[in-house]
Amino acid sequence: MSLNDQLNWQVPEFDTPLWLGKTKPWCVVIPVINEGSRIGQLIYQMSDLKIMELADVVIVDGGSTDGSLDQAVLQHQGVRGLLVKRGPGKLSAQLRCAYAFALNQGYEGIVTIDGNNKDDPEAIQRFIAALKSGIDFVQASRYVPGGIGKNTPKIREFAIRWIHAPLLSISSGFNWTDTTQGFRAYSRQLLLDPAVAPFRDVFLTYELLAYLSYRAPKLGYRCIELPTARRYPATGKVPTKISSVSGNLSVFSILIRACLGAYNPRR
Repeated sequence: MSLNDQLNWQVPEFDTPLWLGKTKPWCVVIPVINEGSRIGQLIYQMSDLKIMELADVVIVDGGSTDGSLDQAVLQHQGVRGLLVKRGPGKLSAQLRCAYAFALNQGYEGIVTIDGNNKDDPEAIQRFIAALKSGIDFVQASRYVPGGIGKNTPKIREFAIRWIHAPLLSISSGFNWTDTTQGFRAYSRQLLLDPAVAPFRDVFLTYELLAYLSYRAPKLGYRCIELPTARRYPATGKVPTKISSVSGNLSVFSILIRACLGAYNPRR
């Protein structure tokens, strides 16, 4: 019987076209959808940094149609698994698929990095070291000493630094600086806690990120921000799945609900 069955998790349907088995205590989850050459560039960097010697890499696809996830190529680059979400939802649904899969495989902790190649994967080694030391939630930040933020859109930087991070800091009791970042790490203990309960259908789009930033400190879990580099292209289209108006309004609505405890599990 899987953990899904034991704990009554709500996990979207997904396929597993590639799974070569667990070899490390730690797992790196990469959510993608139509990332084109960016996902290949990220995997190449991770391979060059020898990340695959520290953790198993699992890609969770939200339904890409651009041909960027050739299984033979991924396997050659050291990727251990490819999951393809079939059920409804966006990022949070993808993460529920991947986290449920990883926990069922017995991983002690999970690092998540976006597949759009904006984050420097060099920090993954430090994230895993933090998990090993007993930290439960590692958040990447370009705004703590040593962090680098390059070409961040002005409106996004304003929203993060003066709205999103301050509200989550006040409501959670932890001084966050970069709360919209998907580059994070979680302990097995945190994700399995029924008081956290991340495997619920309420988490469909971007809810899970804001919720965990709020909930983990509230429950007394050990949280930390580590400096990372996040670089946007100097020219051309910004690689993001959040539309300029409706997407940002949705993120703001999710933020308010998270800060008010609306996503907390019911007793």
